Amino acid sequence: MTLHASETAGAWYGTAADALPDDVAESVLIGRIWDPAAGGPSPVIVRDGELLDVSDRFPTVSDLCELPDPAAAVAGLGGRPVAGVAEVLANTGAAVRDTTRPWLLAPVDLQALKAAGVTFAVSMIERVIEERARGDLALAAEIRHRMLADVGDDFHDLTPGSEEASRLKELLVAEGAWSQYLEVGIGPDAEIFTKGQVLSAVGTAVPVGVLAASTWNNPEPEVALIVQSSGRIVGATLGNDVNLRDVEGRSALLLPKAKDNNASCALGPFIRLFDQRFGLDRVRELEVGLAIDGEDGFRLEAVSEMSRMSREPEALVRQLVGRHHHYPDGAVLMLGTMFAPIQDRDRPGEGFTHKRGDVVEISSPALGTLVNRVQHAEDCAPWDFGVRALMGNLARRGLL
Repeated sequence: MTLHASETAGAWYGTAADALPDDVAESVLIGRIWDPAAGGPSPVIVRDGELLDVSDRFPTVSDLCELPDPAAAVAGLGGRPVAGVAEVLANTGAAVRDTTRPWLLAPVDLQALKAAGVTFAVSMIERVIEERARGDLALAAEIRHRMLADVGDDFHDLTPGSEEASRLKELLVAEGAWSQYLEVGIGPDAEIFTKGQVLSAVGTAVPVGVLAASTWNNPEPEVALIVQSSGRIVGATLGNDVNLRDVEGRSALLLPKAKDNNASCALGPFIRLFDQRFGLDRVRELEVGLAIDGEDGFRLEAVSEMSRMSREPEALVRQLVGRHHHYPDGAVLMLGTMFAPIQDRDRPGEGFTHKRGDVVEISSPALGTLVNRVQHAEDCAPWDFGVRALMGNLARRGLL
């Protein structure tokens, strides 16, 4: 039986209508499901609220995204009907999942999972504060007040790597206010790091993980670009670049521990492929909403405006892919966030940190809504299906 969106209206992970773009009829959408009958993942396309399996022609999402015109190929593509989006979403987020029926996965597979940091002025200032506070929430509040009074946070019109940026750097160095985060925020080289390993991302309606030992952490609502091996951008999705602020605050060399943990990278629900209706111009204008609802009654809402990015998306992709570095299966690049988690949750001046059970909604009308519930990374489902398992599964299915 196919469920309708209204039948999951009270679920914490939202409805099919929430998961899909507002203009879904004009969107070219692809994703992935776990197919119990096949014992592995299958790429799917979204059409009229239904999911169609296209694994017989495209064994991986990476294969599809490497086409000369992925959106045109999908628009004319048929497939094996799987189920309605609402039905599969409901099974994905069910407290007790029916493992005989399909559920949603992150919409990427063989693509490298990359992220750009410090691409908004507000988050740049927060990274500097993290560094100076060494993970101490109370000290962070004091530093924030003092630093914004001295330096300000209006870097919106400053072009990273420009002569103006270089002059500002010299001024800050002279005043003893320079930081490695300001270096990547306004310097010539962007911060681009590996968010997770191939196939380790989770999708919507499942837990995201923060380490149990972390006492200061937050979501990072972002737009993620789908990039071909050639460096061409062919689509976008939503992402949550979960971050442990106390860990990174102790040392930037702990970035892998702060960023790459079990279930710490969420993407989805679907990839929207670029076509005449949706492309980079739309991405630059997107507003990404964030809502956090805690079991303690706490609620936080915020919005990131992509137009306030310090670096152009194409410039970030050029620093990611080129003669200097290749990604033969393509890459996902999360573009960063302007979310500054300074709203107090427990005690005045200590800002925001996650608690177990928090429901995190990241949304944009053109991309839908990515919803996850916060859990300790140690308690999230283990990542046990890697590249070797995928290749073996596809071979058994005769898809290689």
